[in-house]
Amino acid sequence: MTRIFRFANDDDAAAIASIYAPSVTGRATSFELTAPDGAEMRRRVRAVMQQYPWLVCETPDGVVGYAYATAHRDRAAYRWSADASTYISEKAHRQGIARELYRRLFEILVLQGFRNVYAAITLPNTASLELHKSMGFREVGIYHDVGYKFGKWHDTIWLERSIAEHVAEPPEPIPLPVLLENEWARQNVDDILRSD
Repeated sequence: MTRIFRFANDDDAAAIASIYAPSVTGRATSFELTAPDGAEMRRRVRAVMQQYPWLVCETPDGVVGYAYATAHRDRAAYRWSADASTYISEKAHRQGIARELYRRLFEILVLQGFRNVYAAITLPNTASLELHKSMGFREVGIYHDVGYKFGKWHDTIWLERSIAEHVAEPPEPIPLPVLLENEWARQNVDDILRSD
């Protein structure tokens, strides 16, 4: 099956909302209580891409998955670290799409100058935990009973992965739009998105 990996755009918002909705309305995967609609997802994609990548995987069936990064924390010394999330359509599970989205996402984050990636997973979620561990994440710890949804308390596990060397005086992370203004960087990003 043909798969295209690319940056998300406004036209993807409805598909992204549809992929995300079951994690809100049917599971505790997300701690949101109301599934955002396409307009809200469009706003989120635009906001994220002022700094970080938001990638989608498109097949002949349309957009079947996405992955994106956000700030890990607000304080300035955290700025070389990012949180990452990926969601895949239920019809496209177990096809390696999340792995490929994450691989490309992390390579772009490295070009931007980020050093660490973190992920939080609501427990239990064996498939997500296995995916993250297979991508080189290590367990950091568990927040016990941190979220209340569907009439019960839920734990989340935090995981971490280093994606680049930790050097003294690291250069500032480059916002995605600025990175893409550089012809060399843009070519590298295009190669990352096209790679198998």
